[in-house]
Amino acid sequence: MSDAPESLESTVARRDFLRLAGLGTGALITGGMPMSAAAESLAATAPLTAQGRARATSHIIVVGAGAWGAFTSWHLRRAGHRVTLIDQYGVANSRATSGDETRGIRSSYGDRTLTPELWTAWARKSIQRWREFDAEHAKRFGTRYFFTTGDVILRERTEPFTTKTMELWNKLGVKHEVLTTDEAKRRWPQINSDGQGVVVYEPDAGVARARDSIQAVVALGRDAGVEFRLGKVTPGPISNGRMNGITLGDGTKLEADAYVFCCGPWMEKVLPMALKNKTRLPIGHVCYFGTPMGDDRFTYPNIPTWNVPGVTGWAALPVDSRGFRVRGAIAPPAPPRAPGAADAPPPPPSPSNAPPPDPRQQDPDLSSRWSSQERIDGSRRVLAKYFPALADAPLLETRSCHYESSVNRNFIVDRVPGAENAWIAGMGQAEGFKFSIVMGEYAAWRVLGDSGDPTIAEAFRLPTQEYDPQPATNASRGEDDE
Repeated sequence: MSDAPESLESTVARRDFLRLAGLGTGALITGGMPMSAAAESLAATAPLTAQGRARATSHIIVVGAGAWGAFTSWHLRRAGHRVTLIDQYGVANSRATSGDETRGIRSSYGDRTLTPELWTAWARKSIQRWREFDAEHAKRFGTRYFFTTGDVILRERTEPFTTKTMELWNKLGVKHEVLTTDEAKRRWPQINSDGQGVVVYEPDAGVARARDSIQAVVALGRDAGVEFRLGKVTPGPISNGRMNGITLGDGTKLEADAYVFCCGPWMEKVLPMALKNKTRLPIGHVCYFGTPMGDDRFTYPNIPTWNVPGVTGWAALPVDSRGFRVRGAIAPPAPPRAPGAADAPPPPPSPSNAPPPDPRQQDPDLSSRWSSQERIDGSRRVLAKYFPALADAPLLETRSCHYESSVNRNFIVDRVPGAENAWIAGMGQAEGFKFSIVMGEYAAWRVLGDSGDPTIAEAFRLPTQEYDPQPATNASRGEDDE
């Protein structure tokens, strides 16, 4: 592998997806449609030097060495720019959202109210990018980072999530299968699919190794010339439309031509004026259970990733053998409905005497990442229902991390208000890791002056609305990434 950064000429064609993967487009996903004339023209374009693009020798500081920061800094360096990457705790540290072992990557986004076509298309592109990453770099590191497992969704009855997901898949040409219960039992007898009226399978979905892959991307960036520094960053003042440097915790001041803040759950702490009351920081919890000795039914590649109401998980990967992963379970089983009461409204919640949330649990620096027995018991209920052979499996470890949710439930890639040379790139919505390999490239080109598809740029703008001023809870939505 060459240590020289990839030239702008050789990477310009990789930007095609930024314009093609807009709303309603399926060409990039299915490969069955020709590139548009505009895309063909873009792919043949010489290096862009129009007004607004960063200078050929710009120095860009990226704050945050998590999933988005790692890929953004790497792409900026590959485009020929001097890059400094800074993180407060270190690459893929245990506080980081990307500090866990694995992340699921699938394209079932029928639950998205904003730009669901974009989420589905870019998830498919992310799967492709992860495969390309392994093809290019697995030999360098002596290991692979993405495993194609397939993903199965199980529901007792149709619901808006499953219906909309399949509508999106049909619209965008995403390969999937609608299975009967008997077929699901034949393929995966280790999964109890009794009573499941909806069984949908996405064969291209998979699992990526989170901590290891981010460390690999930062290593690739360093090989290419990215400078890494450890330190807490305080943004400098903004005057005349520009941010004037940053200051590290030891008092060191650094200046650059542009600044990119990929701070994950620390974003509001670093940029409080821009993001105050526009983010929430729930904590997601994961349990890893030991698989039976001499039994490979729950180990890759013998079982797909899975999605049941409120809970997701996947097989143990032999490459690291962390265990069978269960994410999001806590609530006890709902009581059976009385005959004829299927459409009756739920009873009003009873008053709660629970203490108010601990404010430290909303602070990624101070929160405790300990999974309660209640959560562990919830995970065991899921095992007992869907994977009965694992009902008494030993608990090997738990993991917890903050994920960041913006008020409009969409990513943010936009300028810091008032600063033309400073950018926000984040708000992963519990899905940030799976998109990082695409979003890092997108963020890099936005910083370099290419806004790409205007519909996408508009979707990722800093929201103007705010959350209602009420105490945030630590409840997780049960999504499968962070």
